[in-house]
Amino acid sequence: MSTVPTEVLRTGAPSVRPRADDGEAAAPLAPRARLLPALAAVYRAQLSRARVARIPLLFVATFQSIGIMVLMRGVVDGGSEARAVVAGSTVLVVAFVALNLLAQYFGQLRATGGLDHYATLPVPPAAVVLGAAGAYASFTVPGTAVTAVAGSVLFGLPLDHLWILAAVVPLAGAALAGLGAALGLLAPRQELATLLGQLGMSAALLLGVLPAERLPEPIGWARDLLPSTYGVEALARTFDRRPDWAAVALDLAVCGVVGVVSLAVATWAYRRAAVR
Repeated sequence: MSTVPTEVLRTGAPSVRPRADDGEAAAPLAPRARLLPALAAVYRAQLSRARVARIPLLFVATFQSIGIMVLMRGVVDGGSEARAVVAGSTVLVVAFVALNLLAQYFGQLRATGGLDHYATLPVPPAAVVLGAAGAYASFTVPGTAVTAVAGSVLFGLPLDHLWILAAVVPLAGAALAGLGAALGLLAPRQELATLLGQLGMSAALLLGVLPAERLPEPIGWARDLLPSTYGVEALARTFDRRPDWAAVALDLAVCGVVGVVSLAVATWAYRRAAVR
């Protein structure tokens, strides 16, 4: 009578595990993907998804900002107040997409278990956060350009230095996207992530579009804590006849530092949410 190994009785097939005396070793796992290739892959995937699903929302964000400038045109004639309105409305497009929608996206991923998909891939957590944040920030470029040009024409501001948007959009977008991702990943419930994203966009609206000199001092302090403020200030300064480029560079540098910190916090929040 033949004997049947225990492994066959349990699994219905002979065990294929190599033995120590066979001289065979278990096949190693695939190496973890490097940051830059993984970041590029996540960025392309997120950008493709955003193009399909977010175009109507980008239209809404642009139309909203232009509508705000039209309303403010009846109150503000020109000068520093007009520059603040145009700059704030332009950066508001970035806040709507990079902060509000990204908070909702990561909140939905966490609530529906979508983070488990990324956790099974050999992709660094920083690549997931940076790729999604970069895609959402890049998606705002057409809306910010249209809003800035429309506002400049509406208020009679010069168009000479609108090239500064090439620096304002990625830096402000990084800061706001990092904040949005962190809010979405740290919120215990999807509904709370949506609420926090909406509140963040409302803060960018009220504190960015309204001229700083008209705000009460305590609210002015809150304005200084908002990441988008420094992008608004940098853009507003370029509408002067002779912009103070040192001040513009300082505002952009602060915006960049805030972006690095917020993205680092978002990466930590992603690791924390993925292991739960």
